[in-house]
Amino acid sequence: MIDKIAKLIIVSFALFRHAAFAAEFSPPGAPTQNLLEHELELHSNKLKTRVVRINLPPGFNSPLYIHEVPGPRYVVKGQVKIEEGAEAHVYGPTGVFWESGRWMRIENVGSEEAELLAVELTPAVAVEAAPVQQK
Repeated sequence: MIDKIAKLIIVSFALFRHAAFAAEFSPPGAPTQNLLEHELELHSNKLKTRVVRINLPPGFNSPLYIHEVPGPRYVVKGQVKIEEGAEAHVYGPTGVFWESGRWMRIENVGSEEAELLAVELTPAVAVEAAPVQQK
C-alpha cells in the first residue's frame, strides 16, 4: 500500500516539475515509469495538497456531477468506469487518470469494492489570526 501511495505522490510531483527533476527525484539505479503527465496552470504559489481514499461499493454509480478539484487519480483495486464529457474509459488496479473538473460520472463496474486514491491540489487559503483582546 505504501508503494502505491508513493507512486501517486511521485506522479503529483511530476505534474509540477520538468522531466529532469522527476529523474533526479528517483533513487539512483531504480527503474521508473511515467504513469501520467498533465500540464497544469497554477494560479497561486501556495497549494494545499490532500491525498484522499475513495471506496466505491459494488454497483455504485454516481449521478452526473462536477468535482471542483481536478487532479490525478490512482485505482488501487477494482474496476471503475469514468465518463467525462463524451469520453468513457474503464480503469483497473494501477490505472491512473486525470480528473479534469468537467461534468463526469463514476461507476464501479467490478464485482468487488473499488478503491481509488485522489490527489487534490487547491490554492492554500491564508487563515487570518483571531484578534488579540486587550486587557
